Amino acid sequence: MDIRQKIALFPHSPGVYRYYDAEGNVIYVGKAKDLHKRVAQYFVPAERLTRKTAVMVSKIADAEYTVVESEADALLLENNLIKQFKPRYNILLKDSKTYPWICVTAEDFPRVMLTRRMVRDGSRYFGPYSSVIHARNLVEFFHSVYPLRTCKHKITSDVILRGKIRPCLNFHIRKCLGCCVGGISQKEYNQNIEEIVSLLKGGGREIIQHYKTLMAEAADRMEFEQAQIYKEKMLSLEQHYSKSVIMNAIVGDVDVFSLVIDGQDAFGNFMRIRGGAVIQSLNLGFKLMIEESQESVLAMFIGEIQAKFGTLSREIIVPFKPDMEIENIEFRVPVRGDKLALLELSARNAKEMRLNALKQQEHTDPDAYRNMVMESLQKQLGMSVLPEHIECFDNSNIQGTNPVSACVVFRNAVPSKKDYRHFKVKTVVGANDYATMKEVVNRRYSRLLVENPEDLPQLVVIDGGKGQLSFAYEALAELGLTEKLTVIALAERLEEVYRVGDPHPMFIDRNSPALKVLQHIRDEAHRFGITFHRKLRSKAQIESVLRTIKGVGEKTEQRLLLRFGSVARIASAPLAELSELVGPQLAERIHSQLKGDGSASDQTD
Repeated sequence: MDIRQKIALFPHSPGVYRYYDAEGNVIYVGKAKDLHKRVAQYFVPAERLTRKTAVMVSKIADAEYTVVESEADALLLENNLIKQFKPRYNILLKDSKTYPWICVTAEDFPRVMLTRRMVRDGSRYFGPYSSVIHARNLVEFFHSVYPLRTCKHKITSDVILRGKIRPCLNFHIRKCLGCCVGGISQKEYNQNIEEIVSLLKGGGREIIQHYKTLMAEAADRMEFEQAQIYKEKMLSLEQHYSKSVIMNAIVGDVDVFSLVIDGQDAFGNFMRIRGGAVIQSLNLGFKLMIEESQESVLAMFIGEIQAKFGTLSREIIVPFKPDMEIENIEFRVPVRGDKLALLELSARNAKEMRLNALKQQEHTDPDAYRNMVMESLQKQLGMSVLPEHIECFDNSNIQGTNPVSACVVFRNAVPSKKDYRHFKVKTVVGANDYATMKEVVNRRYSRLLVENPEDLPQLVVIDGGKGQLSFAYEALAELGLTEKLTVIALAERLEEVYRVGDPHPMFIDRNSPALKVLQHIRDEAHRFGITFHRKLRSKAQIESVLRTIKGVGEKTEQRLLLRFGSVARIASAPLAELSELVGPQLAERIHSQLKGDGSASDQTD
């Protein structure tokens, strides 16, 4: 049976589908609310698919499905099958490291410890924690407040009665009450354990209130030492809890998911909120092997967290609704209030993960990083080609004096300084930034068309706004290059990107590597241009005084400046010393003219 005929028989039911290649390998696993409709979306004309999806479809030799009762079941089954088969075209979980858990062991006298391995022996596990430091601090806090044992002995009532275990140092320094020698009853010890479990589940407020009540009751009975013990525990818990509380407890128990998608990479953050406190937080990264909708990626992320953590909260806060429904769970997209603040906090965590991944890639694989930056820039600007060659123009002058322009060149997102060019403005008089931009752009590309027409840039960046962009575009139009080059302007004040024909500026995410490379090339053009302008201005300031004196040429000027260092020192030099250098007549002329020029004494070194 042909594959298209086979999928035509898929039922209109929720389930999971699998695609196989000619060798019988699973290449893709997906879930669907309606198997028939979802699978049919792949078998359409190739031009309606993305390139990667079209490649995958061309390799499909067979397809199978499994019907389940609900979308939630489909989500979990999809997650398990992906882990089992590791299909080539599925979203790849990038962060495969083992996260730490806090384990409460299944013993008569349980231990509370940090572990990275889950053992199905009845022990209770809380986590995972994205930060091992945070998890370790929690364990240390529990041991500081509660006299828990740290030894690995198997302690039972029989062992205690027979006196088989000698107490350790922690018992003697009062860090452990000595459950191994009957120093604390099993009931009292396990009461401490249940308080710790309650804290890990987010029940801190109830425990604090409990200790407050016990403290008051002990004080009423005039048991002040016991009241002090309750007070110290209460204060320790309050101090710890205050660091975790992020909002009013009326928010209730919610789970929060956020997602940032950057090209083929996706970064998700999960936070579990109980009683106004973050009790769990986890970041995960994904690699999108084919084009996936953000709703589908979010659903996959939720499924992964459900597989790790088990049951989710009845209310889940999300930036947008996933393409799935789970019975007895409400997906909420907040627009204001504390829940929106929670979502923004989660999103910041996801963005930080993305930035850290970019920084790491920049150091470990700079070529891949630069290619990613160019792809991001291409996508943001809607370009048809990769901007491997970028040029940027900037003008520099002071009230129209010494006007210059600079052109800097970036190749593969890095400066190519040997290709930098600066221009003295020839046809524009005064401070006309627009006409200056038109002149230098015309001069740059008219020359490039003659000398090296194969080395035209894909992207031209203008430092300025809509006015500078318009005149630069006119210059390119006169040369017939508007169809070959993409030209944009980058305004410095708000980092707005202007495009030809678009009356509204485009804002690029300030943390985007695409914007950062545009800022870099703009700042480099400004630096290169202002340096050249200052050089000309300094030269003009010197020449304006000495070169106006009859008989002083370039070589005489150089001799004078080498000897005295500045015009001010030449003006104050003794006449006899000047005569030795340039002769008495010229020395007299220089001396009299510089002394007569009131501004000469104001020249700096």
